[in-house]
Amino acid sequence: MKKRLLWLFAVMLLIGTCNTLQAQVVVETDPVETDFDDADEEDNGDLENDEVDVPLGEDEFAVTDNEGNEEVVEFPEAMTYDLDSLLNLYMSKTYLSGDNDCQMSDVNPVYSKEEYIDRLSRIPSVMELAYNDVVQKFIDRYSGRLRYSVSYMLGAANFYMPIFEEALEAYKLPLELKYLPIIESALNPKAVSRAGATGLWQFMLATGKQYGLEVNSLVDERRDPIKSSYAAARYLKALYRIFGDWNLVIAAYNCGPENINKAIRRARAAAGHAQDDTPITKAEKDYWHIYPYLPAETRGYVPAFIAANYIMTYYCEHNICPMTTRLPAQTDTIMVHRNVHLQQIAGVLGLDIDMLRSLNPEFRHDVVPGLTKPYAIRLPLADTGRFIDHEDSIYAYRADELLNKRIEVTINDDVPTYTPKKTRATRRNSRASRNKRVVRSTKSRRTTVAKRRAPAKKTATRSKAKTTKKKTTRRRR
Repeated sequence: MKKRLLWLFAVMLLIGTCNTLQAQVVVETDPVETDFDDADEEDNGDLENDEVDVPLGEDEFAVTDNEGNEEVVEFPEAMTYDLDSLLNLYMSKTYLSGDNDCQMSDVNPVYSKEEYIDRLSRIPSVMELAYNDVVQKFIDRYSGRLRYSVSYMLGAANFYMPIFEEALEAYKLPLELKYLPIIESALNPKAVSRAGATGLWQFMLATGKQYGLEVNSLVDERRDPIKSSYAAARYLKALYRIFGDWNLVIAAYNCGPENINKAIRRARAAAGHAQDDTPITKAEKDYWHIYPYLPAETRGYVPAFIAANYIMTYYCEHNICPMTTRLPAQTDTIMVHRNVHLQQIAGVLGLDIDMLRSLNPEFRHDVVPGLTKPYAIRLPLADTGRFIDHEDSIYAYRADELLNKRIEVTINDDVPTYTPKKTRATRRNSRASRNKRVVRSTKSRRTTVAKRRAPAKKTATRSKAKTTKKKTTRRRR
């Protein structure tokens, strides 16, 4: 690259200012790209072609359309999570384990295009699960590089899928949407994206609050699997009322409905219908039609969703063994009306604090603010009765240590027994203030004296006038 730049500057010096060559060098942290005007396309064609070949990142790939244009597609962020971080979750460490009896080979078999199309068509689905080269890229990613993450998600699905299905069924939504958290969070309830989206369904702060999820310094209901699932179902239903197409609903869930509307308008403009008053047709609202005008990550979002449905259905055909699941004990909830710390409950009832945190992920700092409003705490079913029996002991246990926020404080009103040392600047300012006060008092004194003398001057003038008048009268006589 340095040689190209030196060559470019040398040509400019030789030709001089009369040459029409214009170059713009953009310096970024990524590989340097150079754009040239049309006047230099013939002379510098090879250089321009070299600059177009920007290496793709590890989590993206390029797709070439029929016209030879390349579109960069990004893998969703959840497809880049480290498997070790998922296996360190409490539910994973406690209730999931590798299946040592699995007799499947670790080799991922290769199938024909027709086989993938046939399998996708046999999935019972209301939604369109179409096949193309982009979908194949995501199937290969799940069945190859992410096969061990798929093994984890197949095991964790036993915890979360019943919750997702119940919420979707309550709002009469397609049950295929239960695989949406796989590409959103990889079934990690503590997942936080680079943009700040949180929880299994990756709600942004504003969207979560809009759909009834409470978020403050102590509580974040986006991390609650049950509450966030019902909020996600309401949000998905609202998006379907807007677009009427499930692929666009999924895309809008990723990038927002505004970006979908922008992509539709840009696709219409490219087709010459930007100024038409004709209504938008169903063909113009097709995800694959507006595909080039979507954000890079959203281009991979619907294909990733289709691939997730495929791999969660046909994992055996790709020699993927699910992790063995031991379902946790039954749980129940208890309403509390006072502030309580999870460590108070764990200490008195002898429970595992990590287990309590896993059952109550919405409490960000282990504090349940029951004084603000009644909150439900989820406990193992056998321990709910013990909580009621030892409730007073729980609230009193290490309360001064764990709930140390003071409700009332006294102000220190002692009179200081020392005088701060005056600096030179302080003495100078004091002297200047004193001089100003002297000047003001002198001016006010002079003003007062002048006011007092003013009537005396007038009296003397009048007396003098009378004397002059008397003298004039005598002379006339």
